[in-house]
Amino acid sequence: MVTATWRKFVSPCWKPSPDNQNNRGDDLYGRVDGLWWYKDLGQHSHGEFSMAVIQANNVLEDHSQLESGPMSSIEYGPQGTFVGIYDGHGGPEASRFINGRLFENIKKFTSDDQEMSSDVIKNAYLATEDEFLLLVKKQWEMRPQFASVGSCCLVGVICNGLLYIANAGDSRVVLGRVERADKELKAVQLSDEHNASLASVRDELHLLHPDDPQIVVLKHKVWRVKGIIQISRSIGDAYLKKTEFNRVPLLPKFRLPEPFQKPILLAEPSIHVQKLNPEDQFLIFASDGLWEHLSNQEAVELVHTSPRNGIAKRLVKAALQEAAKKREMRYSDLKKIDRGVRRHFHDDITVIVLFLDALLINHSPNFSIKAGGLNPADANS
Repeated sequence: MVTATWRKFVSPCWKPSPDNQNNRGDDLYGRVDGLWWYKDLGQHSHGEFSMAVIQANNVLEDHSQLESGPMSSIEYGPQGTFVGIYDGHGGPEASRFINGRLFENIKKFTSDDQEMSSDVIKNAYLATEDEFLLLVKKQWEMRPQFASVGSCCLVGVICNGLLYIANAGDSRVVLGRVERADKELKAVQLSDEHNASLASVRDELHLLHPDDPQIVVLKHKVWRVKGIIQISRSIGDAYLKKTEFNRVPLLPKFRLPEPFQKPILLAEPSIHVQKLNPEDQFLIFASDGLWEHLSNQEAVELVHTSPRNGIAKRLVKAALQEAAKKREMRYSDLKKIDRGVRRHFHDDITVIVLFLDALLINHSPNFSIKAGGLNPADANS
């Protein structure tokens, strides 16, 4: 049996319905409006932020969070801002689980080391992966489909004047920077992506699996790991991490013909650390659903030339307008399409825009928000 603690991570996630057409809830913790969830403007440790989510799947597979305040569980520990974008696939269970566990693991390892670091973030990813795979094992007999559920995981941490970016999968974070010399706005992609469409990722897979000529397969003009999945790193996807989960009763489409000796996908993120400078204006964190339709430069230009209030929602809307244009339809017609069917036109999209207003000053109160609406009683505010 699953304990109550685990059950809250694997139960069905937020699923907007026609009854939600009007704005609901205190804007402090975001609003729901049909297939939208959004927080137009809020305050984090180093400035303002804006968040928005649009649902396309029958059940929302994207989850996300922003945490501002203590980055550890110890008194007088590091303070900062944490952003997480979790783009699930195969179901919402993995992204929902990460939304509940990853930041808690960040705080645990920061407390143990008494500082924020790349190792803290890497260990938090791996601990969250281990916890989810343990859940898969416990549920194997009753719910073997858990083994085919996974999530991309993009994290940003601002702490002590440093920006940490960690990524596993193909979500992306882009920095908007105004160059001091010519005052031009520049888009700087800060995250590595792990998608088999990239030659560098295919090379890495061949290097890690030199004895497997079928480690990456071109299938219907799309490169896929083992002919199944596009990403090469994730949390979850137990069926490609441990051979014990790649067997009956798992669905045949996920089963490989031969057992494997080492994980095919990795959970370890690629991590970059850099000092933030006065020229750095804002960060756009988003699941790949946004970047399918907007270029890095288009996104930063829109943020730079628009009011801050509601800017995340404005970015999502711009992507939806592009998605409609590609299908030679009007945006007004796309808006009428309900979840599930809408997935044929665009993916779930999550965007968090983080403005960098006060890199060395922390005036804001502690704040915690999770996309899809969070009961204020559950928030560490």
